[in-house]
Amino acid sequence: MTRGIRRTKIIATLGPASESPEMLERILKAGADVVRLNFSHGTAEEHRIRAERVREISRRMQRYVAILADLQGPKIRIARFKGDRQVVLEEGQPFDLDTAFPPDQGDETQVGCAYEALPTDVEAGDTLLLNDGLIELKVKSVEGTRVRCVVTVGGVLSNHKGINKLGGGLSAPALTEKDKADLKTAVEIGADYLAISFPRSKEDMLEARELLHRAGSHMGLVAKVERAEAIKDGVIEGIIDASDAIMVARGDLGVEIGDARLPHEQKRLIRLARSRNKVVITATQMMESMIENPLPTRAEVSDVANAVIDGTDAVMLSAETATGKFPDRTVAAMVRVCKEAEKYPRTRQSSHRMDEKFHRIDEAIAMSAMYIANHLPVRAIGALTESGSTPLWMSRISSGIPIFALTPHEAVCRRVTLFRGVYPIFFNERAISDHHVLNRAIAEEFLKRNLVKMDDLVIMTKGDLTGRTGGTNALKISRISDVIAAAP
Repeated sequence: MTRGIRRTKIIATLGPASESPEMLERILKAGADVVRLNFSHGTAEEHRIRAERVREISRRMQRYVAILADLQGPKIRIARFKGDRQVVLEEGQPFDLDTAFPPDQGDETQVGCAYEALPTDVEAGDTLLLNDGLIELKVKSVEGTRVRCVVTVGGVLSNHKGINKLGGGLSAPALTEKDKADLKTAVEIGADYLAISFPRSKEDMLEARELLHRAGSHMGLVAKVERAEAIKDGVIEGIIDASDAIMVARGDLGVEIGDARLPHEQKRLIRLARSRNKVVITATQMMESMIENPLPTRAEVSDVANAVIDGTDAVMLSAETATGKFPDRTVAAMVRVCKEAEKYPRTRQSSHRMDEKFHRIDEAIAMSAMYIANHLPVRAIGALTESGSTPLWMSRISSGIPIFALTPHEAVCRRVTLFRGVYPIFFNERAISDHHVLNRAIAEEFLKRNLVKMDDLVIMTKGDLTGRTGGTNALKISRISDVIAAAP
């Protein structure tokens, strides 16, 4: 029954630990709603094979599972050390980064860097963070291609570790040539969402959307918020509006803005995205200890639960399912935490847009449905939809009532799997012209799936003209038994 449905969605990253058909099926059975293909690793052919397996297994399970293709972006990294060895950097020692230095000759005093703009992006006094912030360098001077630094926080450093600038300001474009090639691969394999790494402004997202359109795709676009400059007032709003979803990518973002500021920004980003009717994903290190251990830490449980209580649409697992020892157990643990967190009263309360005017009829219908649902003992909402917009608007209102997106499009079925509290049902209304017959067909669909009982109230929204996007203009409140009895 609907009482036990989990509203927060779970994204599982595929990798060596989870790509086998057997483990992939176990992950989906455990509760993963979306799978992520991380284009920072693996070949195009490997991603094609993983995508085909997802489609094949989800069809066999009679489930809709979305695929999120995540582009690498301009990850700025050091080059390699001589003999591919690790070096130990001590606090107070000099250490230089040089874009002209041989790429495989690094040592304890210097290392190469392929990012040619580094010397122009930094100046004396700047702080550079290596290896996800574990090593800290203070820039002393810039001499040609060489950035002379002193180590302020030491540690072990190995090949190809990332470089961030505290406070942001590295000017690398969001889309590299590799990303543009991978974008085409994502289109070819039929991904449902494309994640853009390190966008600096809405223009980066608009460029990505134009590239998608040229490739013949209208998949959803996810902005990974991980640059300090991206969260500035006026900038983040533009990025959100130019995207279909945002990802709070806490790894690089935390490095650039500092870990103490990250929780506040996470809450702000979730609130901003929801207020602008966009989807939000919370990601990075959510259950990282489960890479090695069969149970999460209490801190990880609290972290996931707080994201759920704050209203995130989805929580994402990265290395936990890609390379960890317990991929399916990790998903199951995430399910348990999400369901418990959703019992907290705040997750069912909302003042979203109570003081705003609506500019579209379908949007007004969606908001009205949720207001009614929260003030009547409604068991479920059925939204006939062409694009998924109506159930998306509905899902911005916090509620414990499940929203079922009834659509004749499999792509829309997969797309709504990312929306909090929305569940897809493939349903072709075009063959039904009689309204009573249509209502009965929907009611029987709900009964068949054991989603409602005969005495339950449901809300149904639809448009007078089938097959037209944005045409939702009607709302009906019905008792299932009355709908069944009224139809001829």
